[in-house]
Amino acid sequence: MGEMKLEISRRSLLKGAGAVPLASVLASPALAKAAAAATTEVTIETAMGRPVRASLAMPDVTPAPAVVLIHEWWGLNDQIKTMAVELAKQGYIAVAVDMYDAPATDDPEKARELVGGVDHDQAVETLETWVDWLRYHESSNGKVAAMGWCFGGGWALEIAIHGEVDSAIIYYGRVDQPVEDLSVIDGPVLGHFATEDQFIDKPMVDGFEAAMAEVGKDLTVHWYEADHAFANPTSARYDDEDAALSWERTLAFLKETIG
Repeated sequence: MGEMKLEISRRSLLKGAGAVPLASVLASPALAKAAAAATTEVTIETAMGRPVRASLAMPDVTPAPAVVLIHEWWGLNDQIKTMAVELAKQGYIAVAVDMYDAPATDDPEKARELVGGVDHDQAVETLETWVDWLRYHESSNGKVAAMGWCFGGGWALEIAIHGEVDSAIIYYGRVDQPVEDLSVIDGPVLGHFATEDQFIDKPMVDGFEAAMAEVGKDLTVHWYEADHAFANPTSARYDDEDAALSWERTLAFLKETIG
């Protein structure tokens, strides 16, 4: 009986948006795998000829705005691919980028090793390549946003600095970049941060807000009475109400900034 219910849930999931709550899909390895299967693996080359990989989800109606998704330190897993599928259902071309060129993991030590192996300049090149690919894609309207969680949240800000994105969304990512770097950001930035976060803490975010104000950049920060990774249903620190509210704000921000 349990397997039958799971199969029914899978069918409901694949029938369309709203059949199964997003948080339920993300929290279930089986449902996340089923959702992730709706993406297409795409490999392109950077200007230096280096292959880079991502998972692509397309909306029903094009031309459409696009979003680059950047994973947590776990790597490009089914949960992040599921977010790409969800954004496609919302009308966006979504590309979930593989920043590691390696399988995802659920082992913190392996994740730490993968993060430590990221070359900054190559990572910037990877994201710039995908932003350009999306901007000039035949199904794109030319608008591109970046969004990331944790490790990916910091990289969403980095590509706002080094690339040409129309807006950026940061979920509890590092925001301690020098003020002179922030001065070159073009589009608005949205940040979701947690009051109990011991990594991306209030002094760091306060400094970020002050630096962005100093250089006259458009920044909106939302605080949640939660902990790091509060938007990830697979985390012990998951907070369903704050995750839902932050997602509502994210969708509104995307609508406002890229359509």
